[in-house]
Amino acid sequence: MVSEISPEDVKAKLEDDDIQIVDIRSESEYEQGHIPGAINVPMARLATEIDEYDWGDDVIVACPIGQSSIQAARLIGSYEDVDNDAVASMEGGYREWEYDLETGSADDAGD
Repeated sequence: MVSEISPEDVKAKLEDDDIQIVDIRSESEYEQGHIPGAINVPMARLATEIDEYDWGDDVIVACPIGQSSIQAARLIGSYEDVDNDAVASMEGGYREWEYDLETGSADDAGD
C-alpha cells in the first residue's frame, strides 16, 4: 500500500528535508506551474523512463487530484533501486496545493 502525505507536510519537507518531487502531469501542465524543484515525468512515460532517474531516499509523487499519483508511486516503489517505504503520493494532488508554484520547463532550470 502506498502512503499518502498531505500538501502541508510536503511543503514542510521541502523546507527541511532532501526530498524528490515527481510531477506526473503532462509537460504543458508542468510548465504552467509546479511544486518548486519538482521533476516532470509524465505518467505515460514513467514505465519506460523509470531506470533513467536516480531516485532519492524520499520520493513524493504529485498529480492533478491525487489518484494517478498513487499508481505512479506504486510503480516507482516496485523499481529495484527504490525503497518502497520511501515513496508516497501527495494527497489531493495539485487541486489541494495552496502554495507557490514555479513555472517554465525543466530545461529552463539550467539557464
